Amino acid sequence: FAELPQTEPSADTEETHSNMAARPPRFVFFVVFCITIGGLLFGYDTGVISGALVVIKDEWDLNSTQQEFIVGGTTLGAIVGGLFSGYFADRWGRRTITFLSSVVFILGALIMAFSKHYSVLIGGRVVVGLAVGAASMVVPIYIGELAPKEFRGRLVTLNVLAITGGQLIAYLVSWGLADVHDGWRWMFAISAFPAAIQLCCLPWLPESPRVLIQRGQDERAHTILQRIYGNKVPESTVDDELESMRRSMRTETAASYRDLLRTVNFKPLIVACMLQLMQQFSGFNTAMYYSATILKMAGFSSTKSATQFSIAIAATNMLMTIVAISIIDRFGRRKLLLISFTGMIIGLALLGIAFIFIVGLVKITKDTCGEYIKCGACALDDRCNWSPGSMVCAPKSSTLYTDLTDNCEPVNGRDKAGTWLALASLIFYVALYAVGLGNVPWLVQSEIFAQGIRSRAGSIATATNWVSNFIVSVTFLTMTLHITASGTFWLYAGILLLGLVFVFFMVPETKGLKLEDVQKLFAGTGLPYRRRAVSRKNSQSSSVVGSRSTSGEITNTQLLRGSQE
Repeated sequence: FAELPQTEPSADTEETHSNMAARPPRFVFFVVFCITIGGLLFGYDTGVISGALVVIKDEWDLNSTQQEFIVGGTTLGAIVGGLFSGYFADRWGRRTITFLSSVVFILGALIMAFSKHYSVLIGGRVVVGLAVGAASMVVPIYIGELAPKEFRGRLVTLNVLAITGGQLIAYLVSWGLADVHDGWRWMFAISAFPAAIQLCCLPWLPESPRVLIQRGQDERAHTILQRIYGNKVPESTVDDELESMRRSMRTETAASYRDLLRTVNFKPLIVACMLQLMQQFSGFNTAMYYSATILKMAGFSSTKSATQFSIAIAATNMLMTIVAISIIDRFGRRKLLLISFTGMIIGLALLGIAFIFIVGLVKITKDTCGEYIKCGACALDDRCNWSPGSMVCAPKSSTLYTDLTDNCEPVNGRDKAGTWLALASLIFYVALYAVGLGNVPWLVQSEIFAQGIRSRAGSIATATNWVSNFIVSVTFLTMTLHITASGTFWLYAGILLLGLVFVFFMVPETKGLKLEDVQKLFAGTGLPYRRRAVSRKNSQSSSVVGSRSTSGEITNTQLLRGSQE
């Protein structure tokens, strides 16, 4: 690898660090708050289906395949929205895509709330998915391009906090409306209100300075950068940042999708796509979508109690995301990913063991309901219900038993142990997901691409996330039928083990680097993880800041071949 010279930090740079050390200006928080409403809607619309589905499937008598496609409808729309939003974000800007996604969120919410038929509900889920896909692509990039580099990790991760907050709100709403007539319609309708708030915020949101420079609007870009850095930062520092962006863009040609095949772009694209793939093939979103269903399988006896524990799971996700925000710019992206993968593998292994106690290693493919000897297995078969009084599984249409139910109450110590082990391992798994894999892929995706290709590459990575999300969401219940619930969780653990190896060898550390410098980590041949950022001399933080050399040119961050951080 090429070694780039290290220079002493300038006085302006030192002053920037001292002034920016505590917190960014209020303007930055306002902008991030407005943008991350898209993340809140993303989380709410993907999380609310867990509670709503438990009610809808009984009201409309849906089988497992129909349930999977209601869940998958949003994912299908998100694939399209995520894939094409990158192209339009380059043409129209990040702000315009944010506006359009808010409008589509409102439209989808209304379609779902007033749907009278299964097909209309699916259509509404697809419409919402278009907005979810666009928001999931543009929000991290938008924040990443606006955020001061010292705070970029924390500010971009605030979007993930908004997503987890949206999921928690969705579970609380689902719990509160579980016993209300047509409550599921209100669950969907509520999502229109945050979208309306975002529309009201948009007049005060600036466009990304990098987009403005591409359009030749350098003065507007300078004004926005000055507001981002605040009045305490010398204007010369803002001028240096602006010049760094100009220089980077002068070296770039007009980008096209074909440019992604160039080695310097293809390597980060592989990293971004694989991280997004692993985020979904970890099975986490399936656990969120079907958490109430999983907990009913695990022995929590009613829809409402299962939803209550789903709230605990969503709260865990949100709290641990807050922990991630507080440490991500100190620990770094790579280290958190390695910890996250390892913990999730352990959690999934324990979850599989718990389901052996609850359901057994039984494929849900029996010819008759009477062949099931455990309530958990019986409840998974769409044809069957359980009789607690007679301890037998019978067809739903049977008139021999008056107490048939799809709820499974633990009846002995073994079942109770399995039930609580399932809950504990699920919470542990969610906590470790939130610390790393839940947020780092979106952050890394916003950092590792050059400006000219960032939106297009981000749209492909986002589409990868949603394609894999769709595959997982429409196969989860089917897999539990054919390879058992335990086998399904162990399969996800095996995939994560492969992901752990990929992260170890292919994902470099990006903390503290300018966006214009990050791509140098992928230059040349060899494994990206072997390149590390070298901290500035006598610096207390891990931030790496470009400074002026004696010739007056701004040098790049020193990057050396080295061991992993």
